[in-house]
Amino acid sequence: MSLKGKVAVITGGGSGMGRATCLQLAKDGAAIAIWDWNENGAKETADMIAKAGGRAIAVKVDVASAAQVAAATQRTHAELGPITILVNNAGISGMVPFLEVTEEIWDRMILINLKGPYLCTKAIIPDMLAAGWGRIVNITSSSTQLGSKKMTHYVASKGGLAGFTKALASEFARSGITANIVPPNFIDTPMLREHVSKEAIDAMAEKSTMGHPGAPEDIAAAVAYLCSVAAKHINGHTLSVNGGNYMN
Repeated sequence: MSLKGKVAVITGGGSGMGRATCLQLAKDGAAIAIWDWNENGAKETADMIAKAGGRAIAVKVDVASAAQVAAATQRTHAELGPITILVNNAGISGMVPFLEVTEEIWDRMILINLKGPYLCTKAIIPDMLAAGWGRIVNITSSSTQLGSKKMTHYVASKGGLAGFTKALASEFARSGITANIVPPNFIDTPMLREHVSKEAIDAMAEKSTMGHPGAPEDIAAAVAYLCSVAAKHINGHTLSVNGGNYMN
């Protein structure tokens, strides 16, 4: 499923699922702009792509800043060209009991996980409209399907992103643009290990349907398909990558 000639922006591409997605889309032929506040991580991903023979740039950007998103878009245009693939992967997580969720904690979660994708999409979708072709993939969470205690702020942000995606899919369906959702479940990433101990991960694996966590590459494969020409008739869809832990 060649993406040769396409330019893709992946937010949060400096590690984990974002990095795996960058590598996969580059392998498929796309030029990659890695937008991440973690500049070192983004540069490492870009170097990995370059060593494999691909084209990539690392752009330090806070996706919740309209000014930084505009600057990142301008730089991507200048160095790679118009953007027709957007993967909104950047996000934060955290477990806080609901009664301890302060307004500051709530606002920061919504700012990054929901306003960030809005800003990036608004900046990039004109390129897609001009091309008459575009792919938007938003990374949500299985917690929006299952619920998750002590994560009301996180689930609200990802649930909002899921609704946002479906609204985009409907509004731009006749413009050659698709918008789809990938909600991961139990994927072994740096973010998971930041919030969950190895012992807890092992216990979760034992109880899981397949007996092991997923890998970032599993998410990348799903995203790559949704970004491909082959997925032209898939729109507003939720492609769950959860190892059967949640069967919808």
